[in-house]
Amino acid sequence: MKHILKLLFVAASTMLILASCDKTGNLPTTTYATGSDPVLSSSVTSTTPAPGDSLKNIITFSWTSPNYATAASTVKYVLEFDSSGRNFSKEQTITLSGALSDTLTAKALNNILLGFGFAYNTTYNVDVRITSSYANNNVKLISNVLTLKMTPYVVPPKVLPPSTKQLFLVGSATADAWNNPVPTPSQQFTRIDSVTYSGTFYLIGGQNYLLLPANGDWSNKYAVTDPTVPATGGPFGYNGNNSAFNTNFNGPAVTGMYKILVDFQHGLTTVTKVGTYGLLYVPGDYQGWTPASAPTLGSPSNNGSYDGYINVPSGGSYQFKITPAPNWNDSYGDPTGTSGTLQLDAGNNLQFPGAGFYEVTANTKTNVWTATKTVWTLIGSFAASGWNNDIPMTFNASNNSWTGTITTATGDQFKFRANGNWNINLGDAGASSATGVGSLSYGGNNIGDPTTNFSIPAGTHTVTLFLGNGGYYSYQIQ
Repeated sequence: MKHILKLLFVAASTMLILASCDKTGNLPTTTYATGSDPVLSSSVTSTTPAPGDSLKNIITFSWTSPNYATAASTVKYVLEFDSSGRNFSKEQTITLSGALSDTLTAKALNNILLGFGFAYNTTYNVDVRITSSYANNNVKLISNVLTLKMTPYVVPPKVLPPSTKQLFLVGSATADAWNNPVPTPSQQFTRIDSVTYSGTFYLIGGQNYLLLPANGDWSNKYAVTDPTVPATGGPFGYNGNNSAFNTNFNGPAVTGMYKILVDFQHGLTTVTKVGTYGLLYVPGDYQGWTPASAPTLGSPSNNGSYDGYINVPSGGSYQFKITPAPNWNDSYGDPTGTSGTLQLDAGNNLQFPGAGFYEVTANTKTNVWTATKTVWTLIGSFAASGWNNDIPMTFNASNNSWTGTITTATGDQFKFRANGNWNINLGDAGASSATGVGSLSYGGNNIGDPTTNFSIPAGTHTVTLFLGNGGYYSYQIQ
């Protein structure tokens, strides 16, 4: 028994000795640096590069080390830019690791400036600063702010803009179909700037169009590469320097008023519907009782009130109906044919009094319709009229247009009117987004009034009135 206890004592002593050999003293206390704010400097205080400087180094930013307690190569830096005075609320940034400077080419800096929406060749104050941190974004330190003067340069556009500084719309989707020259200003774009054109146009559903840099000239055009480009817009190009662009733009599926934005800088179009546009179809004996190919009445506000012009040739029964779609699923008739009452699915047809060019109205809320025979004239301040004499116009049955000639002096104005009185008259609708420049409205502004449209140059002019698109009417002065 004594031997066993002795052995246990020896073992315990040995363990104590070993334990005492492993013991170490207290570890030294280390203080990790929190760093110091970097100080930013720039090689220049202003930049005004030209397009030819695109690939040249234009500016160098340098900053002092924040002296973090970590390898300098792992420190994260964010170079920040913003329009002066916004406190970097809409900043654009460049992120670097371990660097104490960064040099930008003119192109890189220009892209930053254009990203703010800055105009070309205009000088802006731009704030720049550097933010440092550990790689995990901890302990951020912010530098001083430099305010530099920077001027973005014009970037060559992706698609060559028209040298004419004009742009026109032509095609089966337009009010005047493929006739060229096109009516102006109703089918002419407004030049917003050197690379942007915009216009609001009446477009016929399911058709197509092209853009022309010169009115009346088919030699060059803006088009798309293939029919897959959607009607809402997409890439386009110039046929004059790239034969791949030889396909018509797809028009929208539904007839109505659309805004077309043409961006030559990025080579893109954008097509936006302005509002809902209602249509009724007018099949009758005069056109073979075919709703799909019948003339239409239009309601630009889609409020149940429709209007349109229909040419009815001599012969036949002069009977017709009105359908809400280009088919016979539903139709409107008249209880007696001529009572002026519009009735859905009525057995009796509606009837014109005889041959002629008629303004037809239909109201699907009040259930009233009218057919008024019209002959159109020009009246205005020009010498041959003096707002008293009507100048006759000639009818063109191929597109429901009327044409007349007037000679104007500087400041002259005119309007269109039917049947020699003011009951039905058309004037310029103005530049409202709902109608588009160069379109007409009942009782509208005098054409040639510079306060609402434009001045007519002095001289002899051929004036055309287009009435072939229900609810949307336009004109051309040549």
